[in-house]
Amino acid sequence: MRTFRPAVLTAVVLSSALALAACSSGDDDTATPGSTETSAASFDPASVAKDDAIAALLPEKIASAGKLVVGSDTSYAPAEYIDEDGTTPVGYDVDLAKALAAVLGLKADVQTADFTGIIPAIGSKYDVGISSFTINPERLEQANMIEYFEAGEAYATAAGNPKKIDPADLCGLTVGVQTGTVEDEELDALVAKCAADGKDAITPLKYAKQSEVTTALVGGKADLMYADSPIIAYAIAQTAGKLEQLGDVFASAPQGIVVSKGDQALTDAVQKAMQKLIDSGDYLKILTAWGNETSAVKTAELNPSVG
Repeated sequence: MRTFRPAVLTAVVLSSALALAACSSGDDDTATPGSTETSAASFDPASVAKDDAIAALLPEKIASAGKLVVGSDTSYAPAEYIDEDGTTPVGYDVDLAKALAAVLGLKADVQTADFTGIIPAIGSKYDVGISSFTINPERLEQANMIEYFEAGEAYATAAGNPKKIDPADLCGLTVGVQTGTVEDEELDALVAKCAADGKDAITPLKYAKQSEVTTALVGGKADLMYADSPIIAYAIAQTAGKLEQLGDVFASAPQGIVVSKGDQALTDAVQKAMQKLIDSGDYLKILTAWGNETSAVKTAELNPSVG
């Protein structure tokens, strides 16, 4: 079972966030429930030295631009989200993007994107995608993926589990999930299974942003939330005891940095830069600062075999 131990996060009450959400038009890309903490864990890329040999692998277009454009869905705290200033991306994925760019002699330009739109835009709008992408066969068909993290999946429900939910049977429940995620796909399969078994139907609540899923659960619209384990743990820490994890973490799987299949030079550069960060210890420092050191990997494997 993987655990999340926040190093610098302070739990806060969600009542004001929920009041704002109730008045929102739904167009705010920066909302994160309880996101009043500062980015004290943020990593300083100036501490990472450029590796000239690895930087020399970069395509000339990127090298001359001097920046690595990163697509990221910044609603998925603590991996990637918007800081309290309303504009600055922070999180362990953001810090890893900064460190990667530093090894390559570049600046990271982390741009907020809809999760489902990142992979189709790799190689055109974005150089890479770093946004908690679980590596699976479908994504490997679309892009190169460099392993850099491992996370499981988990459920969360209201504290005390007042509805006495059994994590082994979600039939009849209203389940919140972010669209385009692995959990979204798996929820569809659970919906179909309940129907095939003649049980009460699952009612899916699907949102474009994870912050909206968390708000739906805290507000009582959803009975259950389904997401990656670090995100579940963070949501629990940020909701002042309103939520709890239901059952154990399960289905641990690797996550990957997305690079275009048509850009082997950039793929090689990013893979070697990530391995450099792993070997130097900078990678582990970043994950430890965000309480996710137990999700560290030792090898930045390209397109690992997954089931």
